Amino acid sequence: MTDLASRAAGAWLRPVDRGGRVVLEAGGAWTVFAVAELSRIKDPTGGRRNVAAIDVAGIERLDTAGALELVRLQQRLPDAALEGARPEHRALLDLVAGNVGRGMAKPAAMSWVTQALYDLGEIVMEFLEQTARLLGFFGEVLVVILTGIRQPRRFRLASVVAQMREVWIHAMPIVGVLTFLIGVVIAYQGVEQLKAFGAETFTVEAVGISIFRELGVLLTAIIVAGRSGSAFTAQLGTMQVNLELDAMRTMALNPIEWLVVPRIVALVLSMPLLVFFGNVLGLLGGAFACVIYLDFTLPQFFARLRDTVGIWHFWTGMIKAPVFAFVIAAVGCYEGLQVRGSAESVGRQTTKAVVESIFFVIVLDALFSIIFLLAGV
Repeated sequence: MTDLASRAAGAWLRPVDRGGRVVLEAGGAWTVFAVAELSRIKDPTGGRRNVAAIDVAGIERLDTAGALELVRLQQRLPDAALEGARPEHRALLDLVAGNVGRGMAKPAAMSWVTQALYDLGEIVMEFLEQTARLLGFFGEVLVVILTGIRQPRRFRLASVVAQMREVWIHAMPIVGVLTFLIGVVIAYQGVEQLKAFGAETFTVEAVGISIFRELGVLLTAIIVAGRSGSAFTAQLGTMQVNLELDAMRTMALNPIEWLVVPRIVALVLSMPLLVFFGNVLGLLGGAFACVIYLDFTLPQFFARLRDTVGIWHFWTGMIKAPVFAFVIAAVGCYEGLQVRGSAESVGRQTTKAVVESIFFVIVLDALFSIIFLLAGV
């Protein structure tokens, strides 16, 4: 290959003199396999100026990559006309030329109102596109799970158990400590606010209902999103950077089946157990505060809790747990699979996974609240 030709790759480009005119002749197979070398040519004219035309009659095969390279070449030589193109090549060149540079170009000068609306529109479009991609990923995961149910031998129980150890057993201390303290805070605030009405004993109901219905499951989900969801993203992202996922695909192993589904199943199974544990510790924290501030005994606290807080308050929180777990695990795994080529990308996608997980958990919690309200639960 010379500076101006790439015959080894099947494509060539050379300047010729035709009756006093400088013409660039292009020929061969201008395909994705050839244009990489041609694109590295610094000066396709060979030092000549006033190129009058680019003759593409010698091009035998042309794909989108080759057409894009020709369009870029013509943009570098605005005075050069494109000559000798076959009809099918001309149609492809016109299509590529019409799409080069097309996009949502920001206006050169905008008022602050226009700028704010423009930025808001970009955020909304990105959110909608990301939601669509996540829903598509959720569907792919569900298909793999249903396939595993029909073919139990493909279910990797050992991986699920190993992941449950990480997301359940190792998460119990932090979940227990935080929910216990939240129970103390709720009880203390309840006593302070209800004291003005002489209704301090209703603190028991406040603690029980808030822990069972909302704070137990929501706080646990946020902890899990920051702990386990981010870990899923970092693990899969590191494997992506190290080309381990590409190696799996080369061996005809589906990363979703081998890596994603065990993590999702493990978290879905572990989350209700974590929520139950968090509820118990939250109630103990509330009971501890009531013993101090209301002179209750523990038997009195739990007897009143049993008599005044219905079982459905408990189940409304437990129903949310596996749904939150599926969303957290799926978002964490999805963002891990989106990592591209650097440690910086791992950190960026991990942060994105935690933010998205917490956002979707809160949105789902609001939807559950509306559904339970309409159902009278």
